[in-house]
Amino acid sequence: MSSLPLGRPPRRRRARLLLGLLALGLAGCGPREVTPLQRKQGASLASEAVFAVSIRDYPRAEGLYAQAVAACPDTADYWLSLGTVRRKRNDRAGARTAYEQALTAARAHDRRDGADDQALLPAFYVLVLLDRADDARALLAQARREHPNNRTLRALADQDEIGRLVADPGFRELAP
Repeated sequence: MSSLPLGRPPRRRRARLLLGLLALGLAGCGPREVTPLQRKQGASLASEAVFAVSIRDYPRAEGLYAQAVAACPDTADYWLSLGTVRRKRNDRAGARTAYEQALTAARAHDRRDGADDQALLPAFYVLVLLDRADDARALLAQARREHPNNRTLRALADQDEIGRLVADPGFRELAP
């Protein structure tokens, strides 16, 4: 026979049980590692989506980009393209969500590999699309401080690319 009373477990045991379940639940919540096969699948899906966009088959392109981001959720370009296609389909909320995911992916990629001069490019574009040009300029200034010899970042700042994007009506049409 068990010496445990029937009914509710004592508070300490309940707390330990809840902490244990929480720890098990959070163990799988970290970002998953994308395999080389998933990268190839994502690239193939994105390539097919580019073709669908070229023939203006936006519903098909949206589905393909959605599959690409499912395979490679850390690729900001796929999220940015998904947002663009959703905006062309007049899905403003879906476009905003995809753009925000692109921003998250771009910043995470920059934190992982700060030497990659292309890592933050999608972030600048997305911030302008989300009507946060000041944040884009601040991010560019911070990136220039962290990478003073980076020619791409220097060119973005010197040519006021962010200001040109803000003024471009074609670019603004993609904003959610």
